[in-house]
Amino acid sequence: MSDLHIRHAHLSDIDAVLQFWRKAAEGTSISDDHDGMTRLLTRDPEALLLAERDGALVGTVIAGFDGWRCSAYRLAVHPDFRRQGIATALREAAEQRFIALGGRRVDAMVLEANEQAHHAWTAGGYHREDHWRRWVKPL
Repeated sequence: MSDLHIRHAHLSDIDAVLQFWRKAAEGTSISDDHDGMTRLLTRDPEALLLAERDGALVGTVIAGFDGWRCSAYRLAVHPDFRRQGIATALREAAEQRFIALGGRRVDAMVLEANEQAHHAWTAGGYHREDHWRRWVKPL
């Protein structure tokens, strides 16, 4: 995977990332807009990791840390580049970020219906915790 480059996103990447997620990510988030991405990158400029191959965006992961919990969101790989180790490389980069920040455990947000993602996270040593449920309220 020597031709894969992982870097932190910049504000100038927002439009490309939003467009990428429409192709590669499962589902949408209330924060999938320019304002939401700007808030993320302004608050934590190293949270969004991008995987590029030959200058093209092929994968993303948000590796958020609030000082208490490590949270992984938006692990997405372009459909044409799946099963090439990109998700693994992004997940490992996120984990290294969390370790450097003193994190102790990663919580990964994975859609219930995304069976392919379940396999990818399980292969990385993650397991589902059925005794927790996410409760949400749009603001």
